[in-house]
Amino acid sequence: MPKLTTSAPVLLVRDVKASADYFRDCCGFTYDKLWGDPPGFCMVWRDNLCIMLSQTDKHDKIVPNWKVEDKLWDAYFWVDDADALHAELVKAGAKIDYGPCNQPYGCREFGIQDLDNHDIAFGQDTDTYPYKP
Repeated sequence: MPKLTTSAPVLLVRDVKASADYFRDCCGFTYDKLWGDPPGFCMVWRDNLCIMLSQTDKHDKIVPNWKVEDKLWDAYFWVDDADALHAELVKAGAKIDYGPCNQPYGCREFGIQDLDNHDIAFGQDTDTYPYKP
């Protein structure tokens, strides 16, 4: 049976180069190519996980999920050490949205925002972290 190997949320952005640089410089992702002239698309990667960035001139159409439904992310990544990743991203200058905190649904998590206010969360299963509500 075919196996799914990864997934890639697609985020609409105002400036694909600036967004790709933010994910690289502040969030530990990498990229090796910008598509288009001028650039309009990029895939940023970290640990076999990808976020696709697609530039649009329709800035009014960029609507992060939390603007539609309170506290809803645009992307969620499971991690093995939420606190260590949080410390890394704080040090690198990522825009921290919340946390780290223990959630009642069994995750130690925190969130960041990108340059277009998309919420990206990173959660660790509390089976591997002492859960303290």
